[in-house]
Amino acid sequence: MIRIGLVGLGKMGISHYAILNAHPEVELAAVCDSAQYVLGTLSKYTGVRTFSDYRRMIDEAALDGVVVATPSRTHADIVRYALDRNLDVFCEKPFVLDPRDGEQLVELARQRARVTQVGYHYRFVGAFREAKRLVSAGALGRIHHVRAEAYGPVVLRPKGSTWRGARAEGGGCLYDYASHAIDLVNYLVGPPAAVSGTSLGKVFSRDVEDEVYSTLHFPDGASGQLAVNWSDPSYRRMTTRVTVWGSNGRINADRQECQIYLREQAEGVPDVGTGWTVRYTTELTEPVWFYLRGEEYSAQIDQFVQDMKLRQTESLNSFASALAADRVVELLLRDAESPRASGSAAFPPQPSVPARRGLLASFKRVFSH
Repeated sequence: MIRIGLVGLGKMGISHYAILNAHPEVELAAVCDSAQYVLGTLSKYTGVRTFSDYRRMIDEAALDGVVVATPSRTHADIVRYALDRNLDVFCEKPFVLDPRDGEQLVELARQRARVTQVGYHYRFVGAFREAKRLVSAGALGRIHHVRAEAYGPVVLRPKGSTWRGARAEGGGCLYDYASHAIDLVNYLVGPPAAVSGTSLGKVFSRDVEDEVYSTLHFPDGASGQLAVNWSDPSYRRMTTRVTVWGSNGRINADRQECQIYLREQAEGVPDVGTGWTVRYTTELTEPVWFYLRGEEYSAQIDQFVQDMKLRQTESLNSFASALAADRVVELLLRDAESPRASGSAAFPPQPSVPARRGLLASFKRVFSH
């Protein structure tokens, strides 16, 4: 059995607790949280060892690996402590709030030969994996544009926000929501080399943005768009979709299905004909031993466990791949904060025309410039 400790018992932490506790090859050996009531309840009714200090848990519980599900600002310190003690680490997304921390942790994990994973669970959704298979096989020909979107009802009023709405704690919509869409872009077509026209808008939040819009520029000349809004009440839950255009067709993928249109049948994908083909996540997904919120959540934990057993350090969503998403986030922040060229998007001011000179005088004034 693989002994795993869990740090953080919020929404995602409780989900991971249930999945880990049901995994046939895992012993959930210890949990750590700051809420004494939660720890006391778990200790009383489950018998699991509880800690209020992650350092003590890591030092005393004889663990093989750690799952980190705490607020984003704490990730770097906890991950570093675990790696320094030769533990494998699964960390919730976003990986870190500062890419320089991420670079250090990627290198430390490489030096220690540790298994790493970050919770970008969309990489385990059948429809997105099918899109990846087709793009990698060249079904779309030359990729020239990609659009990634994520919408949902997270922040719908000015008051009552969680730590996700604090810049220093969670990073806002950019880190919490847009990072998923960015990671899918990186997964499907590779990371952009530059961004432009980035807008980080506030709808209800005071300290962070609630919407993110930007244009992406790729090394091979392809372009992209990013559109994310976590203050959209027209969605019942987070909805993420990616569209990829190529010289031979288009792919639309979301949580439910992968829609493929090919102008001509591609040599590398004989199972997809010309015209429209629709494949559903239900037919593209392998069953899991425990279902909670979606098969992808169990599938990513199982991937972490199997990688630990095989000592496979190049995971589908390793620290290195998550760092690539963090770097794109940094590009977006820098672009949004950069000064715009004044007047570049506005018509030059025109002198006013007195009304008594009439319409003819107005035309003469305009066309004389």
